[in-house]
Amino acid sequence: MQTREHTHAYSEIKEIIIADAVLIFAFTFTLTGGIFSPTKYFLSSFLYDLPIVAIGVTLSFVLHELMHKFIAQRYGAIAGFKTSQNGLIITLATGLMGFLLGIPGATMIYTNNFTKKENGIVSIAGPLTNLAIFLGAFILTIILAPAQSSYIYSILSFTIFISVFLAFFNMLPIFPLDGSKVLAWNKSYYLVTMGIIFVLMIIFTGIPIITIIFMIFIALMLSMFYRNII
Repeated sequence: MQTREHTHAYSEIKEIIIADAVLIFAFTFTLTGGIFSPTKYFLSSFLYDLPIVAIGVTLSFVLHELMHKFIAQRYGAIAGFKTSQNGLIITLATGLMGFLLGIPGATMIYTNNFTKKENGIVSIAGPLTNLAIFLGAFILTIILAPAQSSYIYSILSFTIFISVFLAFFNMLPIFPLDGSKVLAWNKSYYLVTMGIIFVLMIIFTGIPIITIIFMIFIALMLSMFYRNII
């Protein structure tokens, strides 16, 4: 007979797998230009990119969320990943259109006695996990530099991109993103962490400033989404 804890754990695993899968497919559609991509090589490009995206997104997204959960539990909170039905639809629909608003779900934390410091530490744990993933992938790209045309190198390169991308997006100081809680806890820690991430964004992602501004706009949309719908 399954206990309530086992049932909850199974449900949480199922939800994070669903969220990860939707994000993987949406991101792959985005990379290949969406379903209206004019190229005749859309299917072959999609199938080529899918494993690359799957590894990079799973490492960066799932580990990010799990770190929130584990640190929150260390402070005595009840925490678990929960999908958003509306968020899943928006994530997949925008990916199919060739751009991505990735909000498939988040780690929900239930506690009545978190201090600002504890909330800040739980929040910064996710982006710091992304930085650790970036560092590991970056070191491996240096080791594999002679084989830059290999498929593994492509996986590592995308993992570098997505880990820094997610770290930056989540550290934007806009509720309910991690950055808003880190900033409320300690401005110095926020500025140092965000400064490092911003430099990595410029160096390793090649994302232009206009796109970064668009990301901030998306974050504002995300904030309104969570305030008014969920």
